[in-house]
Amino acid sequence: MKISFSPFKMPENGTLVLGVLENKKFLPLTEQVDKDLNGLITKAINCNRFEGNNGETLELITPTNTTLSRILLVGMGNPKDMCETQVENLGGAIYAALSMKGDEAATTAIGSIDCPHFKDEAFATCLARGIQYRSYRFDKYRTTIKENKKPSLKQVNILTKESDAAQNLYTQSKGIVEAVAFTKDLVAEPANILHPESYAARVKELSALGLKVKALGVKEMTALGMHALVGVGLGSAIETQLVVLEWNGSNNPKDDPIAFIGKGVTFDTGGISLKPGAGMDEMKWDMAGSATVVGTMIALAKRKAKVNAIGLIGLVENMPSSKAQRPGDVVKSMSGQTIEVLNTDAEGRLVLCDVLTYCQTQYKPKCMIDLATLTGAMIIALGHEYAGIFANNDELADQLIVAGKKTEEKLWRMPMEKAYDKAIDSPIADMQNISNDRAAGSIIGAQFLNRFVNKDIPWAHLDIAGVAWTKKDMPLSAKGATAFGVRLLDKFVSDTYEQ
Repeated sequence: MKISFSPFKMPENGTLVLGVLENKKFLPLTEQVDKDLNGLITKAINCNRFEGNNGETLELITPTNTTLSRILLVGMGNPKDMCETQVENLGGAIYAALSMKGDEAATTAIGSIDCPHFKDEAFATCLARGIQYRSYRFDKYRTTIKENKKPSLKQVNILTKESDAAQNLYTQSKGIVEAVAFTKDLVAEPANILHPESYAARVKELSALGLKVKALGVKEMTALGMHALVGVGLGSAIETQLVVLEWNGSNNPKDDPIAFIGKGVTFDTGGISLKPGAGMDEMKWDMAGSATVVGTMIALAKRKAKVNAIGLIGLVENMPSSKAQRPGDVVKSMSGQTIEVLNTDAEGRLVLCDVLTYCQTQYKPKCMIDLATLTGAMIIALGHEYAGIFANNDELADQLIVAGKKTEEKLWRMPMEKAYDKAIDSPIADMQNISNDRAAGSIIGAQFLNRFVNKDIPWAHLDIAGVAWTKKDMPLSAKGATAFGVRLLDKFVSDTYEQ
């Protein structure tokens, strides 16, 4: 998708996008075009249930005496209520409405409004990002798609009084768009293509961005005592990997890093505790937490964030075989604590516990945030609107929740306490990886991880099981991978450590 910015000038062809505020109030250019077309816009609105609410769209075919093919009206709501993400959502709505209509070019004229939160160039830049987010498609393996099923829209020109400033600002902010797209690519890849070894190889290529990347194989991890992580991959023919990405952007090279940790189960059959066949194909995205970590590190590197950060991803395939881990096995984690594995399908916590320990012993982070599609119980609790957040530190939890509100990648704080912790006490080991019943499944997963966290280190666990993938179109994502968390964590870093 090509995005350009130019001063206000009526286009000669293609689609013209015009803005309407709440209560059907026209922007000045919308009013002028309505007059030029003898009230066509007013009539169209009066004939439809279009109120000008944020994100509403209404398509009009233009009369034969004009060179424009169509007009798209976009509801903008109340400009005083607009935030950055709402403007991005407007861009997403524009792309969704026009992508398959046949026009290759569109011109948007919805900027330069009286919006107290944005200068013209910032508004235009947010709009452009929204268009780019929504234009993402994963068509890599489609060979027979017909032309009329492909998006036609290839170029969007955004009219703004500050076109040069908008172009410069957009160029500076393109890194987050590219990071989100990279994350979606990772999550969308099938497991025969993206497995622990190929995933690690793909991440190593990111050293070109200035990231330091290293990978540990089974031999190195076994020597470190990471038997919980290694145990998950025993049934697979593909070697388990631990990949570490480092970004050193702080003005103080000795500054302790922020740590992002991701579950990277590239395919999850459940192991010996085999999952039902229906829907198992979706388990290719059980590595979405790790993809978010990679995307976040890309975003920080591309905008040269003034922080030190590390991303750690445990990459493993959970398969059943004669070598696979069995229910009832006991493994010793890197921390020295022993775990009775009652269910091999509760493998994500076994991956994360060793990565958490490795992170603390090797890097002494100022805080740790892990992300995982950890529990189906999270979907039962929160559906597909919020991710659950568990934390040992109120300040860190609040900072992440605020960042989630700003990006509309929303988090809901879940409880943790000793009463839940007792449920994973094992009769033969230090702990068991599940409780003996199905109550509070997501909380139990968090309580397990908490046993591997130094209480002096602020830590948050984000269970993204319900939001990593969508089966319906969203404002900034079509059906498929959402890259949930990349924008949230980038905003968290910017607001908390770069102000």
